[in-house]
Amino acid sequence: MIAKVIQIGNSKGIRIPNQILKEMNIENQLELIINDKKDEIILKPVHKIREGWNESFKKMKNSSDDKLIIEDLLDLNDWEW
Repeated sequence: MIAKVIQIGNSKGIRIPNQILKEMNIENQLELIINDKKDEIILKPVHKIREGWNESFKKMKNSSDDKLIIEDLLDLNDWEW
């Protein structure tokens, strides 16, 4: 795809068709990567941190795969208050 560089205020930019944004799940941000040779720009979607974790935890609970790896015990008698 060839995109035309357009003036946006004092900057320049490109327009990305809405269909492409939807297909790539791009909402508000893109990661801009410029390669070492400076002859290529790569745009990547930015995903939210921990996106999908809630669904994964629910699946783990439903399959009983959410057991603790370490004991969840705290002996309060060993502490000075």
